This record gives sequence, C-alpha cells and structure tokens, in this order.
Amino acid sequence: MTTTQQTISASHTMSASNAAASQGTTALSTGVQQASPREVQQWLRSGTAILIDVREPDEHAREKIAGARLVPLSRFDPQQAAAGIKPGQRLVLHCRGGKRSSDACRMAASLGDAGVSIVNMTGGIEAWKKDALPIEVNTKVSGISVMRQVQMVIGLGVLAGSALTWFMDPRFIAVPAFFGAGLTFAGASGTCALASLIGMMPWNKAAMGSGSCSTGSCG
Repeated sequence: MTTTQQTISASHTMSASNAAASQGTTALSTGVQQASPREVQQWLRSGTAILIDVREPDEHAREKIAGARLVPLSRFDPQQAAAGIKPGQRLVLHCRGGKRSSDACRMAASLGDAGVSIVNMTGGIEAWKKDALPIEVNTKVSGISVMRQVQMVIGLGVLAGSALTWFMDPRFIAVPAFFGAGLTFAGASGTCALASLIGMMPWNKAAMGSGSCSTGSCG
C-alpha cells in the first residue's frame, strides 16, 4: 500500500469514528453500540427505538421504564426481543447496571445481519434514575430481587452452619453441605426450590407468575 493509499484509508477510518461520535453512540467490536439513557429517551420519544428489559420479572415488576418490554436474560430469545421492530428502529437493551444487557447484546448480535441496530444502554436503569429520568414504581413489590434474597439466605445458611460446626458440633457440617447440594442441583436442573419458596412470600407475590427465578426456574 502506498503512502497516499494509507493516508486515504486513515482518513476514512477517522471519518467513520467521527460520524459515530456525532450520533452519540460508541461502536463495540461485536457491532453492538452503546448509548446513554438520555439518548435512549430521545429515541423512544421520536419512535426510532424499542426498549427491551433483560432483568428478571420480579425486578421489572418493582420498577420499570415506561414502554420497556420484558425479555429476561435467563431465557433470552433474540427473535422475541426483535418482534415488532420497524425498519429504521434501533433495538435497545437494558438491565440494572449494564452487565446483563451487554451479554444479551452479544446474544442478539446476529440480528445485525438482518439490518437491526443493537444498542446497549450504558449503566442500565440505575444510570437512567441518576439522570432523573422517569420510571414506574410498584411499592408492593420488594426492592430486593428474589435472586438476591436467595443469595442472602444461602450465604447466611452457610455462615451459620460453618460457625456451628466450628464452635458447637462437627455434625453441623450438614447445614452448609445441604446448601451446597441445593446449589448444585439448581445449576444442573435450572430449577431452584428455594427461589420458588421465597417467591411465594407475601412481599414477592406481586411479581409472581412470570416464570423466572421468582417461580423457581433459574435457567
């Protein structure tokens, strides 16, 4: 390649980068873009994007962005997420903080072959709230997700069992062993009995019936 060709190539690369920057989005190596909550809000207002929430149903039931459609990461289907999208619309995914939606964007990257623009909303709904953008809140649903409640119960059970084993009786080792076996079964089967039980608690009932970890299916 000659010096002139290299200069032209570099110029084209810089022009593409400047174009992406002028649109307020950042292109990722997977072809997925990132956008701030305020940019996403503008797109939603103009009808140039649809918003998909990849959190779990109990989280979505507690607080959500108006117009966001739920497609949980635990059973994410790119075709379901893109259902009803119109030509020219972006497919924007969000979660609580941005990690799960990034994973979902990678799963949906193949939609780019059909001309669909995949966008991850940086910072998730937490960043949306920090920007003082409106959300819908159902105070009847616990602010702590079912999965976090499960983690807390298991963590406390293991700590208590270990302490009892050390200070009281070695036979209490059965307590952490029980929780360990339960986690192994949940991981292998995609069914969590503890999550199902916690999901039936009064403070979680408003979020039940959606087939996520709140109903025992953690796959």
